[in-house]
Amino acid sequence: MRNSNLSDRDLSVLWHPCTQMKDHENLPLIPIKKGKGVWLEDYEGRQYIDAISSWWVNLFGHSNTYINEAIKQQLDRLEHTLFAGFTHEPAITLAERLVNLSPKGLNKCFFADNGSSAVEVALKMSFHYWLNKNAENNSKIKTKFVSLSNSYHGETLGALAVGDVALYKATYGPLLMECITVPSPDCYHRENGVTCEEHSRNMFDHMDKTLSDNADDICAVIVEPLVQCAGNMRMYHSVYLELLRKACDKYEILLIADEVAVGFGRTGKMFACEHSNISPDIMCLSKGLTGGYLALSAVLTTDDIYQAFYDDYLNGTAFLHSHSYTGNPLACAAANATLDIFRRDNTIEKNVELVNALKAETEKFEDHPHISEVRRSGMIVALEMVKDKNNKLAFPWEERRGIEVYKYALSQGVLLRPLGDVIYFMPPYIVTPDQIKKITNVAFQGITNATI
Repeated sequence: MRNSNLSDRDLSVLWHPCTQMKDHENLPLIPIKKGKGVWLEDYEGRQYIDAISSWWVNLFGHSNTYINEAIKQQLDRLEHTLFAGFTHEPAITLAERLVNLSPKGLNKCFFADNGSSAVEVALKMSFHYWLNKNAENNSKIKTKFVSLSNSYHGETLGALAVGDVALYKATYGPLLMECITVPSPDCYHRENGVTCEEHSRNMFDHMDKTLSDNADDICAVIVEPLVQCAGNMRMYHSVYLELLRKACDKYEILLIADEVAVGFGRTGKMFACEHSNISPDIMCLSKGLTGGYLALSAVLTTDDIYQAFYDDYLNGTAFLHSHSYTGNPLACAAANATLDIFRRDNTIEKNVELVNALKAETEKFEDHPHISEVRRSGMIVALEMVKDKNNKLAFPWEERRGIEVYKYALSQGVLLRPLGDVIYFMPPYIVTPDQIKKITNVAFQGITNATI
């Protein structure tokens, strides 16, 4: 089979995500035949380093022998069973391990099937928590959620509502519930001479006033800890989370940490909340949870929230959320194998070498005339590509300079998928320093070509 043959077949029947399908009249699809380690290979033998972990999910390489074997063994025992009134060992073990790994106090685990679904669970759970709690004393029902500008929490309707992606809001706005958006502490916009910590502290004033003025109406605040990934990989200081935790306690508002993209080592710790030494009331996990193998998400929460639903059946307080593949045994087996590798290989500690290599190899971008900022957080590096470096003036979005970098990188055997004109690296944890050098060198030349 040839790439072109499979591409033609694909385009006759498939509709791809986050894609203007007409683009593929000039931008060919790349059919992938197999993957191994950091490499993907098409049907004509060309190989590509997966520098973005296939949308941030693949932690330990494609076709990882250990995870493969765990799924094969589970497949011979049990592929699936309903999770209402039934249970199984892989899900129990995974829940126990997540509770032990997570920030203090997150003692209960609810399984869903992807990041957006995890956010939906968190939103419904936080609203329903206050509904149950306030029914006891006839208090006002809380219905509002607070999130940050430039945030992204998924693409189901609830998740879109608490996000702040202009295109989605403009398109689907009539379908979305009304939420409160607070200016992000995103440090890209800080003034000259102001540190990231100072800027994040200053920006918290907006959040504090919002919570103070609306405490009786707000169910929860939802944030992406430290990195707004789909929001152009914008980053902020950990002090913001410390202040937010204190404020949520003060005003009796739940804190939801959306760690779907930043969890499982991406920021240099197992969970990004650990940088601030805080525990959220609800934490959403997905993406790297199964090592990039199968769809699974987990929502971790506190005993207090769990107890608000724990009651006699006739009182009607049970949490109302389900899907057919809740706690799928194959996905849980993949997740358990992924956690095995973290423990066996001391991954978080070993990644320090890779973090240092990423830092060293991306220092050259700091002097590039069309890179206004190099942002780093653990195994995430982002490069803001601009027309005017001194004034941080972006290229017109219609010019799609990032796509030119993407096409050049593919021609050199590297898979990058820019966020607009932001080029980023989020490689699997098995990447080598030499491969990091290749990725960054290709990106540098691609950016140079695209900004001439």
